[in-house]
Amino acid sequence: MSATRSPAHSPVCVLDVSPVVPVVVVEDVATAVPLARALLAGGIGVVELTLRTPVALDAVRAVALEVPEILLGVGTCTSADDVARAVDAGAQFLVSPGTTRSLVEAARDRDVPLLPGVATVSEALAALELGIHELKFFPAQQSGGVPFLAALRTVLPQVRFCPTGGISPATAGEYLALSNVGCVGGSWLTPADALAAGDFARVEELARAAVALRGATGAHG
Repeated sequence: MSATRSPAHSPVCVLDVSPVVPVVVVEDVATAVPLARALLAGGIGVVELTLRTPVALDAVRAVALEVPEILLGVGTCTSADDVARAVDAGAQFLVSPGTTRSLVEAARDRDVPLLPGVATVSEALAALELGIHELKFFPAQQSGGVPFLAALRTVLPQVRFCPTGGISPATAGEYLALSNVGCVGGSWLTPADALAAGDFARVEELARAAVALRGATGAHG
C-alpha cells in the first residue's frame, strides 16, 4: 500500500519548522500515530521516523495516512532503495547519516528533499558541490559539537545545519544559539519507556519544553 504525499517542503523549511526535530525509533507500529499526535499537541510540527526497526515503514505509512498535519521525514536512509521505499510509504523529506552522490540523485529523481549528514569540512564542501546548503551535522557531540559549528560560520556562511547525535535538553540551546543552526535533532522527546508505556502525555510535555528552547536561546551568536 502506498501512502505517497506530495513533498511540498524544501530542506530549509524542515530546518525552520521546529527548534527540535524528534528522531524516533519505532518498535511498535501501534505507537506511531499517537506519538505523532502528541508531538503536534505539544507544538512540534515535524517528526523523523528512522529506518532502524522492521516496522519502521509501516509506522511511516500509518502517520502519513492518519496524521497528515505533521511534516513527516524518514531517517537513516543510506541507499537509493531506502529513498524509494521511504517516499512510497509517505515521506515528505529524507535524512541520511552521510552524503553520497547516489543518495542525492535518488532523492532528486523522486523530487523529495534530502537532509544529508556531514561530519567534516571536506564533507560539507562536497555537499556544496552537489548543490546542498542545508545539512545534518552528525554525530554532533562526537564530531566537535558547538565549537566546531561556531568555527564554520565564517568559512561556510552559506551552510545551515541540523546537528544531531548526543544532544540533550541541556545542550540543545547552545546549538540553537548559533546563527548557522536552524534546528537540532533529538531522541529525548520520545523516550522508549514512555512509548512502551503508552505515556503520550509525557511526549506532549517534552514537546512543549522543546518548543520553548527557541525563545530561550536569545539572539543568535
